[in-house]
Amino acid sequence: MVGGREARELPRTARGLRTRAALVAAARRVFERQGYLDAKLTDITREAQCAVGSFYTYFTNKEEIFAAVLEEAKEEMLHPNVREMTGTDDPVAVIEAANRAYLQAYARNAKLMRLLDQVADIDDDVRALRRRRSEAFTTRNARAIRDLQVRGVADPELDPLLAATALSSMVSRMAQLTFVQGEPWQLDELVVTLTRLWVNALRITPQRH
Repeated sequence: MVGGREARELPRTARGLRTRAALVAAARRVFERQGYLDAKLTDITREAQCAVGSFYTYFTNKEEIFAAVLEEAKEEMLHPNVREMTGTDDPVAVIEAANRAYLQAYARNAKLMRLLDQVADIDDDVRALRRRRSEAFTTRNARAIRDLQVRGVADPELDPLLAATALSSMVSRMAQLTFVQGEPWQLDELVVTLTRLWVNALRITPQRH
């Protein structure tokens, strides 16, 4: 949903999907190069090498295509298959892999994340979009914490949603400080420290190997 409207359905043809994908990719390049306020729809269609009329087949306005750009980045950063990637149920290994994947994805999307913060400060709809994006991460992490509690490996007295909100905010803020503001933390030290804080906060006992 953007600006209170339901997002339109994806195209049903391969050609339509390719055109829409080209517009989203072009929009990202334009936004990152020119900023959100200075970007024009004609800049995006020129970058995508398609007619202005084609834009309105897939998007209503600049805000809607900006939301589509952010949605692609969100899907990359949510990394839902971490457990499959690690091949283990060891909670510490899964948390470490999740933190590493998120930080690496944040670094790849740093320009876009900086732009999201800037636009959210001046646009209520984009601020709401950022909030929904944060909620998606928090909800996923709350499910993971609840699963650990059910398995008996995490503190059962913690509220999983509150714990997920606090811990997710910590990781997100450290990513923003490092990859947007330029704090000189290295990826490996971030992963080790943030994972230890997660594990300590949830009172997880590391498995012995």
